[in-house]
Amino acid sequence: MLQDRFGRSIDYLRLSVTDRCDLRCSYCIPKGFKDFEEPENWLTFDEIERVVAAFARLGTRRVRLTGGEPLLRRNLPQLAARLSALPGLEDLSLSTNATQLARHAVALQAAGVKRVNVSLDSLRRECVNSITGRDSLPQVMAGLQAARAAGLAPIKINMVAMKDVNETDIETMVAFCIENGFILRLIEAMPMGESGRNTGFLDLQPVLEQLRQRFGLLPQHSELGGGPARYWRSVDGSFTLGLITPISQHFCASCNRVRLSVDGTLYMCLGQEERFELRPLLRAGISDEQLEMAIRSAIELKPERHEFREKPGKLIRIMSMTGG
Repeated sequence: MLQDRFGRSIDYLRLSVTDRCDLRCSYCIPKGFKDFEEPENWLTFDEIERVVAAFARLGTRRVRLTGGEPLLRRNLPQLAARLSALPGLEDLSLSTNATQLARHAVALQAAGVKRVNVSLDSLRRECVNSITGRDSLPQVMAGLQAARAAGLAPIKINMVAMKDVNETDIETMVAFCIENGFILRLIEAMPMGESGRNTGFLDLQPVLEQLRQRFGLLPQHSELGGGPARYWRSVDGSFTLGLITPISQHFCASCNRVRLSVDGTLYMCLGQEERFELRPLLRAGISDEQLEMAIRSAIELKPERHEFREKPGKLIRIMSMTGG
């Protein structure tokens, strides 16, 4: 098993297949940003498969396909099929904005993707337009319907809760998720890059207390994906709520993941700068044994925790550069 110097087991790889996106969410990509990675620097499908296979041999059991918007990467279902067939890999999932999901849901399910997380910050069309820079809500709703019809489950709705932007939409989103059998995950905005720092932070602890009282939510201790969310469920089982609270109640002590960017850079922490570049080694002809040693060396760089609260201006890179 991969284990860092703080005794945490690393069994979860978040794999970015592109840093590009067809939306410009206000907390993720700054307006006018064009400094995307050149395609010749993207890891090829062969290189990605090789790295994921090495992680699987070292004990990684979960892989999540991320971006940018991963469905912009051509032939993504083909990559998913190759990864889901790797020995030792138990769970392959996808994070998406769902604008392209209606076209790909069936192929993704057939390729071995088991579940999806969909970014959706409001059900008000004008609010979605303002946040994403596009009138994207109809496409997202079509994508959600297609995912459910294809048998992808569970479907989780990722809602970044922002003060003075969409905080009044939370209860409407709760009702939507109850009606459709989706899991709602509320996420605190993180100060990544200028766009992230300019996003209105909303402390989710008071929000949780209000929802707990209204819906009779109880802590949920069963496994729901292996990520950072803490979950609550209503007594009747009709509603499950997840909270991702990197600012108000960080979860660094149990962090079990690293991120591989589209250019082959391993990031050990979303909120720190420690990184390890695999692409030069792969293209220099590194052996499988040497690749495993390189991954172990990278894990040794993983810091104890982020410093979002103490040093909110520390990170210059934006979210899409790291992979969500």
